[in-house]
Amino acid sequence: MARVILPSGETREAQGITFLELIHQGNAAAVLFNGKLLDLREPVPEEGEARVLTTADPEALEVLRHTAAHILAHAVTRLFPGTKLAIGPAIADGFYYDFLFSEPISHEDLARIEEEMKKIVEQNIPLERVWIPRAEAERLLRERSEVYKLELLSEIPGEEISFYRQGEFLDLCRGPHLPSTGLVQHFKLLDLAGAYWRGDPTRDMLTRIYGTAFATEEELEKFLRWREEARRRDHRALGPQLDLFSIQNDMVGAGLVLWHPRGARIRRIIEDFWVAEHYKAGYQLVYTPHIGRSRLWQTSGHLDFYRESMYAPIVIEGQEFFLKPMNCPFHIAIYKTKTRSYRELPLRYCELGTVYRFERSGVLHGLLRVRGFTQDDAHIICRPDQVEEEIRGVLRFALYILRSFGFAEFTAYLSTRPEKFIGDVADWDRATEALRKAVEGEGLAYQVKTGEGAFYGPKIDIEVQDSLKRPWQLTTIQFDFNLPERFDMTFVGPDGRPHRPYMIHRALLGSLERFFGILVEHYGGAFPVWLAPVQVVVLPVSEAEIPYAEKVAGELLEQGIRAEAWTKEGKTLRWLVREAQLQKIPYILVCGPREAAEGKVALRLRTGEDQGPKPLDEVVLRIRQAVCARTTGL
Repeated sequence: MARVILPSGETREAQGITFLELIHQGNAAAVLFNGKLLDLREPVPEEGEARVLTTADPEALEVLRHTAAHILAHAVTRLFPGTKLAIGPAIADGFYYDFLFSEPISHEDLARIEEEMKKIVEQNIPLERVWIPRAEAERLLRERSEVYKLELLSEIPGEEISFYRQGEFLDLCRGPHLPSTGLVQHFKLLDLAGAYWRGDPTRDMLTRIYGTAFATEEELEKFLRWREEARRRDHRALGPQLDLFSIQNDMVGAGLVLWHPRGARIRRIIEDFWVAEHYKAGYQLVYTPHIGRSRLWQTSGHLDFYRESMYAPIVIEGQEFFLKPMNCPFHIAIYKTKTRSYRELPLRYCELGTVYRFERSGVLHGLLRVRGFTQDDAHIICRPDQVEEEIRGVLRFALYILRSFGFAEFTAYLSTRPEKFIGDVADWDRATEALRKAVEGEGLAYQVKTGEGAFYGPKIDIEVQDSLKRPWQLTTIQFDFNLPERFDMTFVGPDGRPHRPYMIHRALLGSLERFFGILVEHYGGAFPVWLAPVQVVVLPVSEAEIPYAEKVAGELLEQGIRAEAWTKEGKTLRWLVREAQLQKIPYILVCGPREAAEGKVALRLRTGEDQGPKPLDEVVLRIRQAVCARTTGL
């Protein structure tokens, strides 16, 4: 007989009845049994322990949101008869439902749909789970011309098919769901977008409506405030606003980034820091071409396994060349230019190498998903006995680089050997253990993704949290037992015989484009002083102070500080100060008659704080200290 723990903490034993029959409904939402969510309408298991969840339990949020998706679909079918249903799952921040409307809808329709959802909630309609014989289910869906549901039905096993009914609304669904619509009190429709059916660009384009739902009004309001802050920080808006970059689909092409002077300045600062730190860490910088012969990509296996992400070949003097989707085959070609001794290893080749991959237009997203991007790539080629030390060094180096850019919270994911793999089990075990020891040695929280490694080697992924607590996967440290075999990479060991080296792919930032977009959102465009494209703007109070303002700016430039004198705008001082703050320039130096006479500057911060007259040397020292410390403050 099963043991059932009720929300009150009371324990009951039951058998042969459903959970709903066992308890008073109240705000009960679902059941947690062996780590799996069950519907309250399910029969109590014969044995084991089950816990009844309420809408206040975090584990029940998925069920709450799934039910909200059904309420959304119910409202849509009331308001737009004939709309075809696709899928409506709960997701990380809420829920969505995909529809095929007979006529396009707009954002203005969301308020109307939301009002209809509130009516359905107020009616407190019970949700009933019904099992329908397959033949009848197919007939029912055909009568309604629910082509997407019919396709899903064809993939569901069994002769009895699960549906959920709430009033006049019926939907193919496996659940679980809340007992009634009245339990979904705190929700909001957020957006709509296009979505291909099943993510396939050759299939129908559907309309996806996004929403969110929470157990309390406070949680909903907190989320909406967070979402508004995320919108304010969106790099796609801040990039043009701060004149950092642009993507001109009509003229240049989708997914291709134009770096404007200020964005290019930040990128150069990142690159210079990256290169200098890599030299310190014992890496050797290399440069490789943007194209390579088809023979290279055939040997690497890209033409066999990665062809759909590569662009069409370029024919040069009768030979096919391809834009490179990856840098690694070129690094291997450098390694193979001569016989290598075990004494030379490890070799650490690094490159800021631009690659090109075909991404469908529907998945392009600002700087976060583009078609041409620069990887902060490196490949470590080492002996088996060097693996553990190299991995530990790479991970420590990765954390140092990420912390330098202001990230402080990390989670590691260790992906282990899948069922289908190449290479020796002993090599996989040695590599996996090296990764595990490195993560544990650095004291990182980590999760093991059993069997989710690539077929050619295990890996570590490092996820960072930004200032809004959003996770971003950046660093990857990936073993590769495939390419050394395909390219017959060897080194001469102490015994004078050839041996196969280990090869480790490694990217710390991922790509400069994506990392830059993340940085923009992490700082909301207010970059720390060491990264700010313009660190200081010098403003004259009147025309009489223009010469002094330009002199101050010149002295700052000589000191290596990125400064501009705004002396030709013809605007009021108030306008100039406001513009400097909007452009998020860290320091604003105002030069009036008094400052010019005393050889000082009036210091203001982009935060609006006025710190009064300061000697220029004092300001210079302050800026240099902020740059050297790579502090996020002013």
